[in-house]
Amino acid sequence: MTAAVEEPRRMTRDELRTLFLFESLTDEQLDWLAREGHVTKVDEGKVFSEGDEATCCYVLVSGGLRMCKLLQGEEVEINRTSQRGVYAGAFNAFFGADDRKGYTASMYVLEPSEFFEIDAATMATMMNAWFPMAVHLIEGFVMGMRRTNETMGQRERLLALGSLSAGLTHELNNPAAAAVRAVSTLRQRVAGMRSKLAMLADGTLDTTKLHQLVAIQEAAVEKVAKAPERSPLELSDAEDELSDWLDEHGARGSWDVAPVLAAVGLDVAWMEEVLTAVGPEYLEGAIRWLMYTIDTESLMNEIDDSVTRISTLVGAAKQYSQIDRSPYQVVDLRELLKSTLVMMSNKLQGITVVKDFDPELPPIPAYAAELNQVWTNIIDNAVGAMNGSGTLTLRTKRDGAYAVIEIGDTGPGIPAEIRNRIFEPFFTTKPIGEGTGLGLDISWRIIVKKHHGDLRVDSQPGDTRFKIVLPLNPENEIEAQADLS
Repeated sequence: MTAAVEEPRRMTRDELRTLFLFESLTDEQLDWLAREGHVTKVDEGKVFSEGDEATCCYVLVSGGLRMCKLLQGEEVEINRTSQRGVYAGAFNAFFGADDRKGYTASMYVLEPSEFFEIDAATMATMMNAWFPMAVHLIEGFVMGMRRTNETMGQRERLLALGSLSAGLTHELNNPAAAAVRAVSTLRQRVAGMRSKLAMLADGTLDTTKLHQLVAIQEAAVEKVAKAPERSPLELSDAEDELSDWLDEHGARGSWDVAPVLAAVGLDVAWMEEVLTAVGPEYLEGAIRWLMYTIDTESLMNEIDDSVTRISTLVGAAKQYSQIDRSPYQVVDLRELLKSTLVMMSNKLQGITVVKDFDPELPPIPAYAAELNQVWTNIIDNAVGAMNGSGTLTLRTKRDGAYAVIEIGDTGPGIPAEIRNRIFEPFFTTKPIGEGTGLGLDISWRIIVKKHHGDLRVDSQPGDTRFKIVLPLNPENEIEAQADLS
């Protein structure tokens, strides 16, 4: 409800000079202000609301005020004062239209108060006429900071993209190289199988025994997918036992054959079945054929796994970069977090990753690529803080009309003396050349300004948690803020 306003009165030159904002003005300037401005008495209540058209500048003459900003639909007090001469409202009226179109906060009076009120247009005329150089300097400073933030923000994104690209290239190279090696070895094994198969099927091995050998082969192939988990010592003992049996039965190269057979759980009992099926004459050929079969199946599994890993990495890269997708879309936050982890897997070596994702968290409309940048910035800082070892925890949950994402680490924590500065542009604790100080500033603007959410941090040694809050329905959030104003 708008506070009651009484009839205004004028202030004299001497009264205006008692306000620190005007104490250095000339008599002529003070006289002009006395004519153009007036005193407004305001009872307890709201004077103006954040986001409203900025029409007036208010200078406190007596009483007290408090300033508030909207955060997740609630007003948060940012200042409370009774100091004479403090100012609020359209004090930046001399800027360009884009910079002064709305009040940046809401103002309330704490008690019946008096303000010297200046119209925004009058403020703009006064500043540009009396202090043209100051106006140019301030506008230059503001524009310069804006351009610097934009340029450095782009560089921050490029640096992050370059780092992720290098990690992705490394991750793609491993399965690709494994697939190439497996294909080369597979070609050799297939050639060996053909040779041994031709020898076994030369007509001297009767059909019954050949069928028995094929049955043994099929059973061995099934064991490849169900190879038992054994300790290195157990595996070594099994290889020695097989090698001894092969040597006793005149099989050559037992040192080459035994590890392949033992790896999938074949033992002396299996070798006895092979011996019974083909007899001593064809034993070595049958064992080699069995080894090639097992090796071939294992190599095909390795190729399948490698190609699947490549496909997963490419899919994660598309999900992370949001290629060919609308910037603003309905997204699953869990999938965005998973794709970011895949993209950063090279940096997460030695780090234990814990994922605690709420399966009931609904998709939300958001700028997916920019949220991925937020996860990347925070996770990168967390990994750096843990210095190569620790636990990274990612948690999602629903809290009423909001989605909550927590990213925690077990690093040394953020010192209390700098905790309030970490979201400032260009503030960084990293060595020169390793950080621009814009990662968290960009993240804060993406979450708070663009998604109407909240980003905060709680930190103590061994437990640092960044908490991101996003509205499930941003349109309702914007409407709620408008209603409050």
